[in-house]
Amino acid sequence: MPEVLSQSEIDNLLAGIGKEPAGGTRAAQAGVQEERDIQGFDFRRPNRVSKNQLRIFQAVHETFAELFGFYLASKLQAQVSISVSSVDQLFYSEYQLSIGSPTCLHVFNMENSEGKGVLELSPTLVFAIVERLLGGGGAEPARKLRAVTEIEKSLTKGTIDKALQDLQNAWKSISNLKFKLERFESEADFLQIAPASEIVLVVSFDVQISNASYLMNLCFPTFSLEDIIQRLNVQHVAPMAGGSGTQRSKSEAVVKNISTTELPVSVTLGATAISLRDLIELQKGDVIILDSKKDSLLPVKVASHTKFFAKVGVRDGHKAVKIIRNASEEEQNGD
Repeated sequence: MPEVLSQSEIDNLLAGIGKEPAGGTRAAQAGVQEERDIQGFDFRRPNRVSKNQLRIFQAVHETFAELFGFYLASKLQAQVSISVSSVDQLFYSEYQLSIGSPTCLHVFNMENSEGKGVLELSPTLVFAIVERLLGGGGAEPARKLRAVTEIEKSLTKGTIDKALQDLQNAWKSISNLKFKLERFESEADFLQIAPASEIVLVVSFDVQISNASYLMNLCFPTFSLEDIIQRLNVQHVAPMAGGSGTQRSKSEAVVKNISTTELPVSVTLGATAISLRDLIELQKGDVIILDSKKDSLLPVKVASHTKFFAKVGVRDGHKAVKIIRNASEEEQNGD
């Protein structure tokens, strides 16, 4: 049977409402407002990847940026620098809205994973690559933004394949995923690799070619990387921390790129001066006397700079020169 309170007990309870417990102090009376560490949470945008996992994810793509930058510098014969500008978690619908039109979207399969990724290049970057591949100087002419042609897509396919190969090599530190180009799209409306409400990871790159800056993005749906993301931890940072092994691989890549660089080499057999009338009247069989002798040392020029002196001769039925000595600093500076 419930206990019934007396009137005096009820009066005591009512009188105690609003009073501080014994030994307590009211913060307002002390003039101090209690501070609470409150962190907001947006249920419409859950963070599927933690900050630590994002740091590892960024480190992987910084390695990719270095590898692909080395390749572009060698391929385009220009100064190239690629850096990661941001790593964001977005709804896939938001990523689609951020894509310009027209653009260059390269959809690739991620083998050993259920999903596809996107390598996005701005059209201006594609135009700059094509221009340098065809021998241009890289100065981009003023032009209205347009979609790339089939010829331009064919010219850049090898570059895209190499980018995916470098991306695969960079990912080896966390997973054995293989990336293979599937198709090309120029409009975001045809790019359906994930539901609109799916969270995707977007890695943005700043590509510097000579004095020009271009944009490049990578997009990965999180559902295709869920198992890999959960395995990411601080231990994966060690192979990418820039130790002696990484530095050695960078040096080897630089030496490899330099060793395959072609330089023009020319030998000046001699020189003379004739009048324009004599030049016009030259016939087959005429002999032009040069200012050099048969046993003279001839200058050997590398990229228009005198580096060696040699003697002319024949080797295996071909005209050739034999290097006799290096050019002195005075002789090199005399060019």
